[in-house]
Amino acid sequence: MTDDSSSDFGAPGPSAARGTHSRSPLPDPADRGRTTVADDVVEKIAGLAAREVPGVHALGSGLSRTFGAVRDRVPGGSAKSVSRGVKAEVGEVQTALDLELVVDYGVSIRTVARSVRENVVSAVERMTGLEVVEVNIAVTDVKLPDDYDEEPDSPASSRLQ
Repeated sequence: MTDDSSSDFGAPGPSAARGTHSRSPLPDPADRGRTTVADDVVEKIAGLAAREVPGVHALGSGLSRTFGAVRDRVPGGSAKSVSRGVKAEVGEVQTALDLELVVDYGVSIRTVARSVRENVVSAVERMTGLEVVEVNIAVTDVKLPDDYDEEPDSPASSRLQ
């Protein structure tokens, strides 16, 4: 008088292992397990998305760009950091971002900031599935037309005098 889902010892039988008599069926294979996204991944996505917006000259404060540029020139150093000037706080389903921008002279800072937010939110949500709850933007500098780039890769800064 045992049913086929259990043996005489109370252990599930073969039909229970297949899920035919189990009380809660297994979830869809795509829903089994958990995916986490590192802060660095979100920062890189946001950094690339922000740089795509016209009027954004660079990301990061002057000091972080200077140190980053020096670090990038050291042999064996890391590649250029696309996440420079971006800080992300990632939770299980949401993320918040802080960006430091340098904008080109003459552009509307409000318009550039709005476009950066839209592009960053779109890219991060599309690629990670995380909900972006906020994108805080600090404009730390403006690139004047006659300013030389502080990046060592520019021809003006690598000239010998």
